[in-house]
Amino acid sequence: ESSSKCNVSSIEYINTFACQIANLKILTECMHRSCIVSITILINHKDKPKRSDKTLQAIQRVGQAVNLAVGRFVTVGEAIANENRELKEEMSIACIEAKRAGEIIAQLTDVANLDHPESDGRITIFTDKTGVVKAARLLLSSVTKVLVLADRIVIKQIIASRNKVLATMEQLEKVSSFQEFVQIFSQFGNEMVEFAHLTGDRQNDLKDEKKKARMAAARAVLEKCTMMLLTASKTCLRHPDCESARLNKEGVFHRMRSALEQVIEIVTDSRPSGENAMAPISIYSSIKEFKNKVEGLRENLYFLSKENLSTMLELILEHTEDFTDSAYTSHEHRERILELSKQAKMELEQLVSVWMQAQSQKTKDVTEDLEVAILKTCQCMNELKRELHHAATSLTADLLRYHADHVVLKALKMTGVEGNLEAVAEYSCKLSEQKEQLVETCRLLRHVSGTEPLEITCIHAEDTFQVTGPQIISAAETLTLHPSSKIAKENLDVFCEAWESQLSDMSLLLREIHDVFEGRRGEKRAYLSLPRPGKHNANLKALKPVKLDTEEQAKLGKLGLELNLLTSDVESETEKWEDQENEIVRHGQSISSMAHSIYLFTRGEGLLKATQDLFHQVEVIYTEKIMIKDDDKPLLLLEIDKLIPVCQQLQITAKTTVQGKNATFTKVDTCIRKTKDVMTILSQVLPLSCKLLRKCRTGNGCLRSSHPWRENRLQTNTNEDSMEGKTNAFGIKSLEHHVANLKFLESK
Repeated sequence: ESSSKCNVSSIEYINTFACQIANLKILTECMHRSCIVSITILINHKDKPKRSDKTLQAIQRVGQAVNLAVGRFVTVGEAIANENRELKEEMSIACIEAKRAGEIIAQLTDVANLDHPESDGRITIFTDKTGVVKAARLLLSSVTKVLVLADRIVIKQIIASRNKVLATMEQLEKVSSFQEFVQIFSQFGNEMVEFAHLTGDRQNDLKDEKKKARMAAARAVLEKCTMMLLTASKTCLRHPDCESARLNKEGVFHRMRSALEQVIEIVTDSRPSGENAMAPISIYSSIKEFKNKVEGLRENLYFLSKENLSTMLELILEHTEDFTDSAYTSHEHRERILELSKQAKMELEQLVSVWMQAQSQKTKDVTEDLEVAILKTCQCMNELKRELHHAATSLTADLLRYHADHVVLKALKMTGVEGNLEAVAEYSCKLSEQKEQLVETCRLLRHVSGTEPLEITCIHAEDTFQVTGPQIISAAETLTLHPSSKIAKENLDVFCEAWESQLSDMSLLLREIHDVFEGRRGEKRAYLSLPRPGKHNANLKALKPVKLDTEEQAKLGKLGLELNLLTSDVESETEKWEDQENEIVRHGQSISSMAHSIYLFTRGEGLLKATQDLFHQVEVIYTEKIMIKDDDKPLLLLEIDKLIPVCQQLQITAKTTVQGKNATFTKVDTCIRKTKDVMTILSQVLPLSCKLLRKCRTGNGCLRSSHPWRENRLQTNTNEDSMEGKTNAFGIKSLEHHVANLKFLESK
């Protein structure tokens, strides 16, 4: 409980600072627009001998607007300065300069000074345009300084947070007792939450899509590895002499350190040595560059040599060997790729021949023959590109369908519990084969991804499969050696979940690559963008995306955090049930998973990308139910009676049609609040149900899974939406109750 309170306090502080930074950016954008326009108007006004009162008042309003905007900006800057002593002096000076510049502009446009500007000798906008220009320059310079200093503060915070995480990780790696581990891991969890929020805000602020994708990949590693580190460390503590458990733990620590370093490289804009040399080349980008060169011949016949074009095509065809040499490429695709490669060579030869002829004739205009050769060459490259795309995406889709039931993972879990070493070795080989298939598929997908961010995502997926496969095998070996160990079983479950999660991510990646290929990738996903049309409600009209203001973002962020803590409480209660297949547990976990996906929505993460996705999820929560037969249990029924109207209100809210940003925000806010109410009641229902089940175990049984609560109450509906555990807090959603359970495990 104290750990959770500490968590909330830390997060609230981070959110406050993040809001201040966001305010600075918003105010800067507003000031930039208003100040540039306003000052331009002031400087470019016509000098008339007579000026009406309307003109004078308009000029004054412009000056006051500039000064007011500067004042708001300075207030936020000073608040940041007061909280950061090391940069307080520089920030304060910059704020004072901005304030002075705003006051000068307001003074020069004051009506009192404009009544008789020439006769009383006062300096005004009409007599000193140079003064306005100087004030404007001072204003823009000082605002830039404030923003640069604020950015330095953010970077220092992230680096300091990373250093705290690394220091605590070193302690965790050396810990030798459960009691000590509980204490240190509790601290580690808080530090990871802090790091998650800082890097999440930074990721959303990045303008470079490539950097944003690298940051997302690094944070995804930290997300999954947080829970892996917990279970792998617990397994090592319980089985200190087990070599496979030790290797399992060391792999997690190594991967987390690499991911932490990658985050710092992105934040500080530093590059490790040799990064450019190691950068992979995709066929798509090579084809695009080749076509640009070919089409450039229309403008200039002499800007490159035929050797350059030949070399570029050879490089492209060399990379197509990744497809033709792959054992997983179908015979039809392989033959078609080889045929198109041969045709591309022929088309280039014809192009070069016509091109050289045009050069020898010293013609300036493109001849008809050359135009035809250019078109044929580009058309052939387009067909090759299309065939490569079909080869990679169809292979990926087939693999995802084939492995959708996770037969190998289930077999490893079952044979591990049985202690069957031979069977585990057999299924480990099958998982290794599956890993190689997926790794090669990721490499092929990277070639046809179409954008640099998607290329990075493909590389991340490849690395994840490459690393997670052996980790699952080592976790399975540990369980086989200790088949009665609940901790070893839990550890294997966590690594298998990471594998399943990555397969789910591959489905999303495949969809994105399809969208790029079909030209549908136009809309950028803004952080907490509202509202947008969802895919679940066909009756709603398409709405334009609207970005929330800082106050609205902070409000939803706070609600999301509270919902996440309730989700942890509910999951903690479900884990206490001995029968994990019980309907009450299953429905409780399902609702908890959906509530967690709503929390991810408030962070701009997870699978709920649009507001209509969220509203659909809320409707699904309504249809889930927990079942009870006996009406004799007043306390439990009292809680259930509270739950029913809340669920009904939730459904009504979700189905209400709204238009406009304010109405949509209100609906989102209400949905999250009602979901919080459901989770609060559910956290009371579960322990009461568990207690009654134990008391009635020897009797007829008061809790069953085959009867509804009462007549005409909630209707059953199976939730088919698979909610992915991809969080902005690095998988912290169940971290708190795992830490709480450590003491319980220690005592067993």
